[in-house]
Amino acid sequence: MTPVRIAILSDIHGNIEALETVMAQIDRDDDVEGIICLGDIIGYGPNPTECVDLVSERCDWSLMGNHDFGVVYEPTNFNPGAAQAAFWTRAQFEAEEDGDKRKKRLDYLMRLRVRVKFGPDDSFLAVHGSPRRPINEYIFPDDAINASLKIQQIFERVEKYAVVGHSHVPGVYTNEPDFYDPNELKGHFTFQEDEKCIINVGSVGQPRDGDPRASYVILEEEGVTFQRVPYEIDPVAEKIRAVPELNDWLADRLYEGR
Repeated sequence: MTPVRIAILSDIHGNIEALETVMAQIDRDDDVEGIICLGDIIGYGPNPTECVDLVSERCDWSLMGNHDFGVVYEPTNFNPGAAQAAFWTRAQFEAEEDGDKRKKRLDYLMRLRVRVKFGPDDSFLAVHGSPRRPINEYIFPDDAINASLKIQQIFERVEKYAVVGHSHVPGVYTNEPDFYDPNELKGHFTFQEDEKCIINVGSVGQPRDGDPRASYVILEEEGVTFQRVPYEIDPVAEKIRAVPELNDWLADRLYEGR
């Protein structure tokens, strides 16, 4: 049975404070019957193992993001700061003294899927990046204007609806093509029978749309509602700055939502 209302998270990036705050918000919504994650549980942030533990405990399932892949396998095409963060993150998993716990975490990450279909008649496609390149391809708001062929080719791989993360910028893409910001939508988008759409759920742990609050969506039968939740950034930033392998800019950007 498909849950009537599902919370969809993405791009936690080792930010346990943001994740715990979002989970607490979800728990206050009695009608939410499921939680799914679109990947990038780890990478950049200071609490990767705690985030994996919480996602594996609370989410029905999660996808593999490019940072999850980079930590477990190889940080291919990462900039130097991101690659250094990936190697530090890997070391945190390897440093776990409890062998069973270490194996359980790594097994969980290695079993993450790349794409999942769900919902009535499998009408929803879930990927981290894009339906065309599910782990690594970004879809940006200005692509609707400046990269219409790219958007067309992506929508050719969408039967009806898709949910994505990766860019850390929430909003809705349609096959017009067009992009709708959550503010423009007043926080809610209603599905149209004659229209395909791709919903970017934003980022829990590292928003990049100028709003530092954690972002996620609630998927309902008729549409999606965008949620923003403030959380305590100072503790996260302090922990990032205390780790030499994590660039201080990773802390600074949390305050700016960039």
